[in-house]
Amino acid sequence: MPGSVPASCPDLTTDRLVLRSWPTAEVSAVVGGGRLPHWAEDFPAEGDRVIAGFIAEHPGTLGPYGQRQIVERATGLVVGAVGLFPPADGTIEFGYGIVPSRRGLGYASEAARAIAAFALTAPGVHTVHANVELSNPASARVLEKAGLTRVSADDETARYETDAAAGPER
Repeated sequence: MPGSVPASCPDLTTDRLVLRSWPTAEVSAVVGGGRLPHWAEDFPAEGDRVIAGFIAEHPGTLGPYGQRQIVERATGLVVGAVGLFPPADGTIEFGYGIVPSRRGLGYASEAARAIAAFALTAPGVHTVHANVELSNPASARVLEKAGLTRVSADDETARYETDAAAGPER
């Protein structure tokens, strides 16, 4: 696959997906509006462009506990992104997105479960969380299927968590 990837960032492999660090050449391609042949026809989605811009501004987010692409193992196509954001007080946040052509296949839950389990291996991390807009019930179901529990909400968002004691496979 094109571009360089940090050597200390191993791929995370699930039954149907590979979560790999974004190659720097692909960050540049997304930021520059390019297209690569191993991307799903609807990649990058808007969220992927936002994450690529974030990575371009913060290259340290390509480490093991940073941002990753979601690759469909059966086709080798990039179908989304999942990533961790810097931890604070033993808690680490993650976010995810799957392109529309691959939604409804369980990929988001599979990627969320894998990244949450991996995040709990980070030094000093005891809790993993994700926030979801209440107007997006499908994303809330993704987190529940990934083993996270809703712990709070306000008028617009809900917070889901898992911790080292529970793990993401409750």
